[in-house]
Amino acid sequence: MSENGLAVVPGASSGIGFELALQLADRGYDLILNSADEERLEPAADEIRRRTGRHVHTVRADLRRYEEAERFCEAIAATARPVAVGVLNAGVGQGGAFLDTDLEDEFEIVDLNVRSTVHVAKRLLRSMAAQDEGRVLITSSIASTMPGSFQAVYNASKSFLQSFAQALQNELKDSPLTVTSLMPGPTDTDFFRRAGMEATKVGSGTKDDPAQVARQGLDALFSGKDKVVAGSLKTRAQGLANKVLPDSLKAEGHRRMAEPGSADG
Repeated sequence: MSENGLAVVPGASSGIGFELALQLADRGYDLILNSADEERLEPAADEIRRRTGRHVHTVRADLRRYEEAERFCEAIAATARPVAVGVLNAGVGQGGAFLDTDLEDEFEIVDLNVRSTVHVAKRLLRSMAAQDEGRVLITSSIASTMPGSFQAVYNASKSFLQSFAQALQNELKDSPLTVTSLMPGPTDTDFFRRAGMEATKVGSGTKDDPAQVARQGLDALFSGKDKVVAGSLKTRAQGLANKVLPDSLKAEGHRRMAEPGSADG
């Protein structure tokens, strides 16, 4: 039995999710990890076991689908262990002009980033409320603070998550449960390759270290903070600027970073 209990991390096979899981294990937590990518999930779990000695259970499930998300939640409940930490990190992106991208790709963003987060949050938070204890970290993004030209649905999904997290914080303010929003900027993961954005300025530019982002996110979580803009000084400065810049300027700035072919500009 882990001294600190059990942590649940969807979207843990790579990138920020992997680092969050690894660092939670370093802090003494056993893990339940999820990903739809079986080829990456098991090696990620093996690496965490090797480096930390913690117990790591994996559940391969495609959280875009209701039945799969429900099966993941049932697998958590089947452990009969209280969840101390839930990290809602599963997400996907898609670059390109809205008129050019496939509708199926946009629905994938909504289903994974929005629907699955709401689904798993509902199950986890009710369980945590029953045990009068629990912390939840929701991976939002600095993208939530700006209109996402050439990432219209992705940025909108992160704006949803940011609003969702802040609403939960208010609802739970008199309870022992906490909700923290993690807001990374461009981070060195597979995100931009998977989103088809390698030929953009943001996709080809310098990116933040996912280990640093995860560490700052977990520090904020365990300090009970409501949100943290994580990453480099440049990213945090952008977060401050976005509080005062008008949406029209932020949309134009995002266009310069995310428009296809902007890497050559």
